[in-house]
Amino acid sequence: MSDTYLEDAKRILGDLIAFPSVSSRSNRDLIEYARSYLEELGASTRVIVAPDGTRANLFATLGPEIDGGIVLSGHSDVVPAEADDWTSDPFKMREADGLLYGRGACDMKGFIAACLAMAPHYASLDLKRPLHFALTYDEEIGCFGAQHLISELKMFGIRPSVAIVGEPTEMRVIEGHKGSFEYTTHFCGTDGHGSDPDKGVNAIHFAARYITKMLDLGAEVRARRHPSANRFDPPYTTVQVGTIEGGSARNVIAKNCSIDWEIRPVDPQDSEDIKRGLSDYCSDTLLPEMQKVYPDADIRMEIVGEVAGLQIADENEARDIVCALTGNDQCDVVAFGTEAGLFQEIGMSVVVCGPGSIVQAHKPDEFVSLDQMDQCLKMLERLSDHLT
Repeated sequence: MSDTYLEDAKRILGDLIAFPSVSSRSNRDLIEYARSYLEELGASTRVIVAPDGTRANLFATLGPEIDGGIVLSGHSDVVPAEADDWTSDPFKMREADGLLYGRGACDMKGFIAACLAMAPHYASLDLKRPLHFALTYDEEIGCFGAQHLISELKMFGIRPSVAIVGEPTEMRVIEGHKGSFEYTTHFCGTDGHGSDPDKGVNAIHFAARYITKMLDLGAEVRARRHPSANRFDPPYTTVQVGTIEGGSARNVIAKNCSIDWEIRPVDPQDSEDIKRGLSDYCSDTLLPEMQKVYPDADIRMEIVGEVAGLQIADENEARDIVCALTGNDQCDVVAFGTEAGLFQEIGMSVVVCGPGSIVQAHKPDEFVSLDQMDQCLKMLERLSDHLT
């Protein structure tokens, strides 16, 4: 690999890190940077703006505008970074001992930088197969940008066949991961004096019973033995409550309570069974008890995000291509979620492979190594043969 590509990737990564594209804040400057860069190379570009106008996806294409293209996909947003927790400014790239530090360095601006660094090389080729660049918003809080992007691709009739999602895998080839289903359930009761709890409807008490039922349902699906589950760690569908908030004082019956919870299913049916079990429990047991005391009592489940997992497929062109490019004979699975399942849902073959380690993601002093960036650039250079 020419040192030029690595130096270009370092320079671009520094530019990308300097955009503080924290989820739910604007990423428009970063998207404009990438759009302008790719358009100068002759790419056709589409900027797909979020409904509130503050954030956007970018979908850019080099080569012929035909079906069957290869997508290089990365999310542009990052998790927050508190400067006091970092050795240096999290939004200013720092190089030390072969490592490139900065928020998003591995998750996942490193991959985006490598793709952009290779773009001039791709633009110089006589491409027979389209190469697409997909940069999305708000992956970290629910993959909302990718869902928006995919709906637009369907609307415009754009049908790529392969996607490489460059999440940090240490350049391992990942062919499967669990889904990520996130919810908030709100309980509305009625308050009163704590000395006589039966005259109110304590939202926290009913939330506690809901949680107990949730864990019981989780244990039921955990006992199942899905054929591919043993490849995951842990090797089963998980369910857990992350936060609970409610009440106003120790001696006041809690009028409101909300819980944030999630399911990470091995199989989509597991999540459906858990949700259906909770819905039935609410309608058959909890709500009748609540409304017997207070007719306006309510339980409402809010969907924060439902992101499909990446299902292991017997036939997977993306896996075959990336295994050949990296020289890896073995594929793996991971427990963390990505946007890959969304691409798979529209009929694409998908694999996850990118520079850096998930161990460094979401932490102070996040980094990606120069060696990992070099490996990624070599993979992307070899991709040329599948485009020409």
